[in-house]
Amino acid sequence: MNQQNTGDIDEQTAALNERHRLRMERKKAIIDAKIASADKQIGIIIVNTGNGKGKSSSGFGMVIRAMGHGMKVGVVQFIKGAMQTGEELFLRRFPEEVSFHSMGEGYTWETQNRERDIEKAQQAWEQAKRFLADPEIGLVVFDELNIALKYRYLDVETVINDLLARPAMQHVVITGRGAPPELIAIADTVTEMEVVKHAFKAGIGAQAGTEW
Repeated sequence: MNQQNTGDIDEQTAALNERHRLRMERKKAIIDAKIASADKQIGIIIVNTGNGKGKSSSGFGMVIRAMGHGMKVGVVQFIKGAMQTGEELFLRRFPEEVSFHSMGEGYTWETQNRERDIEKAQQAWEQAKRFLADPEIGLVVFDELNIALKYRYLDVETVINDLLARPAMQHVVITGRGAPPELIAIADTVTEMEVVKHAFKAGIGAQAGTEW
């Protein structure tokens, strides 16, 4: 490559770098303005729903994040409970920071007992209400609550009223497929996980560390 060609490439690179800098400068101004206008500090309700993997995983990622900031955390698992999950085994190592309650007896197709499922869901919500009444707890996670609401094991309006009556700075993460529209309406952040691929479809079974 001759010196002239090298010079042309250097000029093109410099021009590309300058265009990038100007775009990022404009983008920063827009983002900074949005950040400045988002000046509220208040506890939020986050709902993770949809058929894709990652709803509970995201919720427990937030548990770790909250713990990192010195916040106390309360966890109630609805439906789940027939087997210990990795998140339960891990978080029980921190009893001073996390209060973990796994209060289900397994997925509905395993239990096959609607009345018992309703009873367990209602017991779990009683524990949930204790967390929602405690201003010392900065983050609560209601894992698979959406399932209990979807099957009407719990009254949606009662749940919503309890959520809205919680301490002002308390954050709530709710997971599970089929989040009811009433819950989505009052949530601050809602994410719907979509399936692109899943190992189970290829005949790969659920494994410790990835599925539970």
